[in-house]
Amino acid sequence: MVRVIAITKDLKLICDLPLDDLSKDNIMWYWMDFNNPNQEEISLLDSYFHFHQLSIEDCVFSFNSPKLDYYDDYNFFVLNALNQKTLDPVEVSLFVSNKYIVSYHSTELNELDEAWHRVKTDEKNWDKGPSYIAHRILDNIVDYFFPAINKIEAKLDEIENNVSKKHIRSLMNEIFEIRSDLLNLRKTINSMRDLLYRVLNSQRLIGFHEHKLYFSDIHDHLVKLSDMITSNRELTSDMRDNYLSINSSSMNKHMMVLTVISSIFIPLTFIVGVYGMNFQNMPELTWKYGYFIILIIMAFIAIEMFLWFKRKGWFDM
Repeated sequence: MVRVIAITKDLKLICDLPLDDLSKDNIMWYWMDFNNPNQEEISLLDSYFHFHQLSIEDCVFSFNSPKLDYYDDYNFFVLNALNQKTLDPVEVSLFVSNKYIVSYHSTELNELDEAWHRVKTDEKNWDKGPSYIAHRILDNIVDYFFPAINKIEAKLDEIENNVSKKHIRSLMNEIFEIRSDLLNLRKTINSMRDLLYRVLNSQRLIGFHEHKLYFSDIHDHLVKLSDMITSNRELTSDMRDNYLSINSSSMNKHMMVLTVISSIFIPLTFIVGVYGMNFQNMPELTWKYGYFIILIIMAFIAIEMFLWFKRKGWFDM
C-alpha cells in the first residue's frame, strides 16, 4: 500500500495526491509512505524517483543495521524500529530531500501510523519540511523502545519479589532469557544512538541543522535507554550471582549433613566389618551378651560423635 500527503505553499494539506500532481509548483513538500508494498509499487522507487540502485537494494532487502548514506539530491536512512513481541529489529528506510520524504517498511508499524496521523493534524509544523517529518518518525520509533524496557524491568521486579516461591533452575532460566532480550535491545538501541550521533555531527544533511535541537533530544533519549539497558544487565548479573551463591550455600549445607552422617557410620561400619569376618577363633562371638554389648558400644560411639559435631557447630552452617 502506498499513501501520500502533500503540503502546498499556502500551507494546505492534500491527501492521496496522484503521482503526476506531486511535481506541481504549488506543492511545497510531500510524504509518500510505502507500507508493505507490492512489486508494482516497489518499482516506483526506480521508475518515478530514480533512486540509486544501492539504496533501493538496502531498502527492499532487509537485515541492515541503522545507517546513513549521502546522495546528490537526497539522503538515505536505514532505521530500526522494534517488534514489541519478539524484540527483534524491524527495518524502516527513509529517503529525505528538501522536497519530499519517502518511507519504506515491509510490515505495518504503529510508530509510522502515529507519526502519519500526527503530521496530518500538526498544522503549525507543516512549514518545517521533510527533515522535521524525519524527526517525527525517529521520535516515535525511539519512544516505542521504552515500553519494552519497562516490561523487562517489571519482570525483574516480579522475580525479586517471588524468589522464595520459585526453584533456582526456573529463576536462572528466566534471568538468562531476560539477559538475551537485553542483549538484542542493546544492539538495536546502540546502533540507533550511533546513527543519531552521526546525524548531529554531519555537515552534509539537507535541512537537518534547522532542527538539530529536536534530533539532539532523540539522541538524549537513546543515551538514557542505553544506560537503562546497562543498569538492567548489571542487575541481572547481580541476581544471577546471588542465586548461585544461595544455591551453592544450600548445596554446601546438604553436603555437610551427608559428611556428618558418613563420618558417624565409618566407625560403625568398621566394627560391623571386623565381626563379620569368618574366623573361628573370635571369643566375642561366643559371649552370651556379645551382640547386645556391641550394639551398645556402637550406639555410644554414634551418640558421642553426633554430640561432638554439634558442639563444633557443623549443624549450624
